[in-house]
Amino acid sequence: MSPRGAGFDHPPRPLAQRLGAILWPSFFAAGVATTVFFAFVDPLALRDLTFPDLEISRGAGYTIGFFMFWLCTVSSSTFTWILLRPASRYNRPLPPERE
Repeated sequence: MSPRGAGFDHPPRPLAQRLGAILWPSFFAAGVATTVFFAFVDPLALRDLTFPDLEISRGAGYTIGFFMFWLCTVSSSTFTWILLRPASRYNRPLPPERE
């Protein structure tokens, strides 16, 4: 039995705190990933390999790359948040059946 009793449930976090816990670490990780990736890959060379007919500047390539990395890292952070939610909210016994 938990030290606080069987009825203890973790209080819900404010929305700003939940979003901050997902968006801030993912923003930081996307920045690091973008820096490392574009230290070795030129966005214009990448454009020429993938979309040669599309006119994209180097700055737009960096921006698109950052947002793609951020999308990946925010999905990872969201999945981690889902897995770390307290089980006490979701593993409650079913109510007794009525006849």
